[in-house]
Amino acid sequence: MARVIGDISISIDGFVTGPDDGPALGLGRGGEEIQTWVESPADADQQALDRASEAAAVIMGRHLFDVVDGPYGWREGMGYGADRDARPPLFVVTSEAPDAPRLRDLYPLTFVTDGLASAVRRASAAAGDGDVYVMGGGETVGGCLEAGLLDQLRLHVSPIVMGRGTPLFTGETRRILRQVDVAVSPVAVHVTYAVDA
Repeated sequence: MARVIGDISISIDGFVTGPDDGPALGLGRGGEEIQTWVESPADADQQALDRASEAAAVIMGRHLFDVVDGPYGWREGMGYGADRDARPPLFVVTSEAPDAPRLRDLYPLTFVTDGLASAVRRASAAAGDGDVYVMGGGETVGGCLEAGLLDQLRLHVSPIVMGRGTPLFTGETRRILRQVDVAVSPVAVHVTYAVDA
């Protein structure tokens, strides 16, 4: 059975982007530092990318989709999993599907208009025995955690204090997670937590 894994980069103070993020500035002002590990040659960083690239299906929110589908987003040779350019089916949680997404020629796309739980069900069915990764943005990963839809949460913690931006944790449900793995590089700490029911 597929595991559902929230997988996202975050600053020490809990932000997944800097301020003013959008299609032209995907990580917001100064937010590139949150993702430095993606291009790091360190073993821990490369292994984290390898693991994410093995996703059997990926869930993301519409805001993030508009960034990766935009003119400065994913392209041939640089997509999901950075230079691994993995091509899992993408499930985009949205209120309305876009008319002509650019990525439709590169990825199997499904636009889910009836919520996170439906996206998890559909992605899990597509993944079979493989893992489903919820890659973001912050509202989508945080919403899945809040709703109890995650089996694991993997945070790639970058050594930066953003001060403001898009927060990951906005829910009100108290959760105690169980740390199951930690890997450290010069530019990130990769922490995996089990989300016990």
